[in-house]
Amino acid sequence: MDKIIIDGNRPLKGKVKISGAKNAALPILAATLLTHGKMELHNIPQLADIKTMVALLKGMGLKISSWANKMKVQSNGYAGTTAPYELVKTMRASILVLGPLLAMRGKAKVSLPGGCAIGARPIDLHLKGLEAMGAKIKVEHGYVEAEARKLKGAKIYFDQVSVTGTENLLMAATQAHGTTLLENAAREPEIIDLANMLVACGAKISGAGTSLIQIEGPTPLTGCKWSVMPDRIEAGTFMIAACLPKSQIMVQGIHPEDLEALIVKLEECGAKIEISSEGIQVKAPKKIKSRDINTAPFPGFATDLQAQFMALMTVAEGSSLIRENIFENRFMHVGELVRMGADIKVEGNSAIVRGLKQLSGAPIMATDLRASACLVIAGLAAEGITEISRVYHIDRGYEKIEKKFRKLGAKIKRVKVKY
Repeated sequence: MDKIIIDGNRPLKGKVKISGAKNAALPILAATLLTHGKMELHNIPQLADIKTMVALLKGMGLKISSWANKMKVQSNGYAGTTAPYELVKTMRASILVLGPLLAMRGKAKVSLPGGCAIGARPIDLHLKGLEAMGAKIKVEHGYVEAEARKLKGAKIYFDQVSVTGTENLLMAATQAHGTTLLENAAREPEIIDLANMLVACGAKISGAGTSLIQIEGPTPLTGCKWSVMPDRIEAGTFMIAACLPKSQIMVQGIHPEDLEALIVKLEECGAKIEISSEGIQVKAPKKIKSRDINTAPFPGFATDLQAQFMALMTVAEGSSLIRENIFENRFMHVGELVRMGADIKVEGNSAIVRGLKQLSGAPIMATDLRASACLVIAGLAAEGITEISRVYHIDRGYEKIEKKFRKLGAKIKRVKVKY
């Protein structure tokens, strides 16, 4: 098992190139189940979750080859329709194969998903949508079993905004007969990337990026070349780290419009931000000002950046109120920050953070993917040595994070630990 060790309280300076987005690459990989022919995918991040999805697709008969950050997928003639627990247990995004399998093969058996324990994240919205499209579904023995001779277009309203629910039904609808309307759909940039890729393959989709998406089907989909969008959460993590004392970072290869909510908050904290053709440059303020945040679906403040922003607020001037409105159990990093000296009080879905001049390095433990990034930022801000265990969480969503921070001047390393 690995640990990340940080000798903190050092300014970060330089340039960092952002990797492809995990949350875009995973649904795009699942969507290859819908295609006939060869897909050539670029800007695929090298992450544990990507390896899991590839193993899942290979188990269904797809031929996949990869090198560097590129991948070729041949999807003709696959036969598998089961996503087993052994693979699905580590990654909730594996539920994304349900819609494509049902649409193409007429049946699917997918284990109820696992992943970070940050909240219930029920899949009932996926199942209700597929039932509206004509599927017969039962859930038993830990598996979702779905059958449909022919999916039909339907008008589907999401009672609650769901990113993976929107993606799953969007993919299934490309092969449903007639018009499908997804109302109160999620608006995240990753959904736009998925929809644009499907359109490049021949799908008829309009409205992606709005709350109303229309899909006309069925449409045979061919292969295409596609480059996955940059990871706005990775970019946001480095932008937050750039606000640590005396730091200045140029974040390259990112779409600024995907990060507007974060940019506004960091500027309110005193950071100087300049957007150019090269990227987003963030210069730390002389004194970090405390600011409140409320997480919300896009274009609001991303829940996936809440923990990282909280780490910054622990060393800001004054007090901040952080409300988590998406996941009910996404404050697990608070206990670890408190071990480093942070002054945080949790009340329901809110956390009150009273800023300190300095955190202290300590042995701490990552509890989920974004909490891992939060603890890295806290370690970079702290005086002394911070040792982060269970960093396999961070490998699910960040490509070589310690190497990227080391290039920026951080004293950070990964070590193997024998137990």
